[in-house]
Amino acid sequence: MRMTKKVMALAMTAVLTATSLAGCAGNDASNNGTTTSKNAGTTPAASNASTYTGAAPVTEEEGAKVSMLAMNSWYSTVDLSKDAQILDEIQSRANVTIDWNLIDPTIYADTVSPMLAAGTDLQDIVLLPDQDPNMSYIKSGMFVALDEHFDSMPNYKKFLDENPEIKAALTATDGHIYYVPQTAVTNNYQPCMMINVRWLEKLNMEEPKTLDEFVTMLRAFRDNDMNGNGDASDEIPMSVTSSYLPYLFGPAFGLDLVSGFYADDNGTVHYAYYESENYKKYLEFLKSLYDEGLLEMEYTSLNRDQITSRCAQDITGVTFDFSWQMSTLYSAQFADYDGTTPIFKGVAPISGEYEGNYVGRNPVSGIFGVTKNSGNVDLAVKFLDYIMGEECQDLYVWGLKDVTYTEAADGSREYLPRCSEDTVWYQQLGINAPCMPSQQSVPATDVLLAKWHVEVDKEIEKYIKAPFPNVYATDEEASVLSQYLVDIQTYVEQMNVAFISGVNDMSTFDSYLSTLKNMNIEELITIKQAQYNRFMEAYK
Repeated sequence: MRMTKKVMALAMTAVLTATSLAGCAGNDASNNGTTTSKNAGTTPAASNASTYTGAAPVTEEEGAKVSMLAMNSWYSTVDLSKDAQILDEIQSRANVTIDWNLIDPTIYADTVSPMLAAGTDLQDIVLLPDQDPNMSYIKSGMFVALDEHFDSMPNYKKFLDENPEIKAALTATDGHIYYVPQTAVTNNYQPCMMINVRWLEKLNMEEPKTLDEFVTMLRAFRDNDMNGNGDASDEIPMSVTSSYLPYLFGPAFGLDLVSGFYADDNGTVHYAYYESENYKKYLEFLKSLYDEGLLEMEYTSLNRDQITSRCAQDITGVTFDFSWQMSTLYSAQFADYDGTTPIFKGVAPISGEYEGNYVGRNPVSGIFGVTKNSGNVDLAVKFLDYIMGEECQDLYVWGLKDVTYTEAADGSREYLPRCSEDTVWYQQLGINAPCMPSQQSVPATDVLLAKWHVEVDKEIEKYIKAPFPNVYATDEEASVLSQYLVDIQTYVEQMNVAFISGVNDMSTFDSYLSTLKNMNIEELITIKQAQYNRFMEAYK
């Protein structure tokens, strides 16, 4: 069972790739893509103008082609440009052949950024290596304003109408929309705290709901022989990476330390690391954990592999990660995990002076644009629209009936066992591949998980709070942000560790605030307020 679950974990990670690219761990494989000719479209724009209504085919013209620059599979042994059955089916239905240029995800940004900087000889459709936060590519005139083609994009227009927060995030300062997103449009499978429930049961303790209860639990984990190996000193109460500490404790102090900038209930924007009272209390709390040995000294250098190794050895009691991982990764580390009873289980967020919550993911995880030099804009925008439609998304998520899933008389579906057992085959099919826009499908995800996992995740869902929105910057805003933000973030990170570890005494906290002020943090807060106001106006 243990090996099966590990294989399952690999397959599950692949399913969510398109909606959580930032969280994927790549490998050291070389570029396994295939470089093909650019701007391969051959169909005159006029020939497509009158037939496409949102369903296949995209065009009646024979021999129509669209070129795409995008990511290849995260598996080095898989080349999605060759024999990817699902991707082939999409092309067949659309009556469009894709001329692929697929790049290894681990080197995608480094490979594509120079190509975009040159701005010439690009494919018809391009997956950007970032979300173009300062509109650099938009301002260069590289991409088509898609909203000017909405008459040919009924699926995408419907998607934006149904997801106004995504529409607002994608609306540039000139009022136009230039990109089609990969999205996580739900609150399912978001970051959460996970606790070793066997340890709780051994101590006859309930899941902690407050900071005080949480600390009491950690002390019990530290002081008792939780794994029963006769050594009461080898337990590590909590194994959490430094990047996840803000998720875990920030909300209990009324702070969104994940986004950094956040808006309160009145719409006023703050910088969480500049909050004199609450942020100081947060630091004092973490320092107390550090001093007691409840937050380990090496927390700044911990990574996921180290933490999962500790789980496998049954020497840690608390971690934090995406809830997707509670059964597919953390519980699966135990040889006796049978798939029916949780070992590491997601729990509700802890509360302090403020009610606890979990800061969720940004719903936009990647963006595709249509290049102006395509010479085949009409077909390219229609093909992107087809991908965003229900027919294509169903194929993209579920694959093919009786090949990847079975369907009962009542319409319910179930993935076939081979999807979790044969990882390479599953990836090569092209299900939820990172080379096309995809939308998170909760039902298709749920069927791949243990029943207890699905139930727990639905409980966690109600605690998810949206992060501060990504908003495009004006030229003036971008200039100020680029001048100050990186230095501020670097300083904040350094001082955060220094305060928690005791290198800097808390008596110097006022000096820290003064330094941030001198680094122009208040000017950045003003900019973020303006951006937030624009977002809310667009959201309406």
